[in-house]
Amino acid sequence: MKLRRSETVLRSQPAASRSGLRRGGVAFTLLEVMIAMALFFMAIFAILGLVAQNLQIARNLSLGDIDLGTVAVELSLQTLTNRDMTEGTVSGDFGETYPGASWSANLFLVSSNAGGLRSRMNRGGLFQADITILWPRNNLMKEKHASILLYRPMLGSRSGGS
Repeated sequence: MKLRRSETVLRSQPAASRSGLRRGGVAFTLLEVMIAMALFFMAIFAILGLVAQNLQIARNLSLGDIDLGTVAVELSLQTLTNRDMTEGTVSGDFGETYPGASWSANLFLVSSNAGGLRSRMNRGGLFQADITILWPRNNLMKEKHASILLYRPMLGSRSGGS
């Protein structure tokens, strides 16, 4: 009778708990979970790669070409504030706006305010600036050339009366 009782107890319990194996597909196996995780991470890494690539493309598009006007303004401000504007080379960079980009300008006198006399003191006149802009783009150094004319009045050229 004890055997019969134990048999009835075993028969009343579900089959999965008796044998230790699941029946009926209630849960996922370890292999199924690992395959699902591998597919999930492959999809996430592919999406992150696309996002990084699109951010790089957007950054390259937003920088674009450097405007020559910024260099022209810088040079014109230097001609107004610099007491002894002379022929030679002036250079600078664009700071945070265009990291890695730089410019240089070769200045030479085209025409003097002193007529034929080229005095070193109080020299003013029409200067030509040959500008070169260098900036990195897509792992290459791009280069842009332009020329502008700058006028600098001769110091002390204003008269006190007529």
